[in-house]
Amino acid sequence: MNEVGVKWYSPGKILTYLMLIAISFLSIFPFYWMFVIGSNHTSAINKFPPAFLPGANFFQNAQNVFINIDFFKAIMNSVITSTVITVAVLFFCSLAGFAFAKLEFKGKNWLFVFIIATMMVPAQLGIIPSYMIMAKLGWIDSLNAVIVPAVVNAFGVFWMRQYIGATIPNELLDAGRIDGCSNFKLYYAVVLPSVRPAIATLGLITFMNVWNDFLWPLVVLKDRSVHTIQIALRTLNGAYYQDYAMILAGTFMATLPILIVFLMFSKQFIAGLTEGSVK
Repeated sequence: MNEVGVKWYSPGKILTYLMLIAISFLSIFPFYWMFVIGSNHTSAINKFPPAFLPGANFFQNAQNVFINIDFFKAIMNSVITSTVITVAVLFFCSLAGFAFAKLEFKGKNWLFVFIIATMMVPAQLGIIPSYMIMAKLGWIDSLNAVIVPAVVNAFGVFWMRQYIGATIPNELLDAGRIDGCSNFKLYYAVVLPSVRPAIATLGLITFMNVWNDFLWPLVVLKDRSVHTIQIALRTLNGAYYQDYAMILAGTFMATLPILIVFLMFSKQFIAGLTEGSVK
């Protein structure tokens, strides 16, 4: 056996691929199981042995979802909130990260420590004061109540500050200043093109978090016309009977957009996470 064959069939290689296959299966199986139950009758969830193959009732269950909730309106509300928040977070957090990483101003370190400290405060503690502010502004039952409080976050500022500080040399910024660039021109023309993997990673994480957010939209969005998809799916739960096949069919359809977004940006996401390890 040649040297290449020895390396390919080494025990370490085989164990690594077996572990990757097992982890991939465990990651994909819940999504597949959701589709299996969503395509069967709700009684399939209690069968023994359980059903492992898709049934023929998916379209019927999907139709029941459309009858009980305004599915596409809820999807559109989630798309609007997730997209607007993601764009705002990418702009404000990257701009703040650039300022903290490359600009000098009084109190910079203390302000950065304060921002990081806010990550230690549970989000649930801010629900009541945040709700009072939204009520004063008249934003209850408005998507503004979901969008505005989330346009910037401490993790995004921290992530971009660390990435910019590690990847953008000061000499490059100095050369830009010699050419007459303002700080914002440096941010737009020099920094942003260099940190695309970090922006893609932060954007994907933010989009997924907003799409899956349940607690805060549940508090401020009461009117069905402004429900996000997660809140709309909650209304499928009956008081006396749970149609799990219908619920999981709706959940499966609500998961498809976020899965598509992840597949579209997975390359940039992986590049952003591994950038520091390959330098």
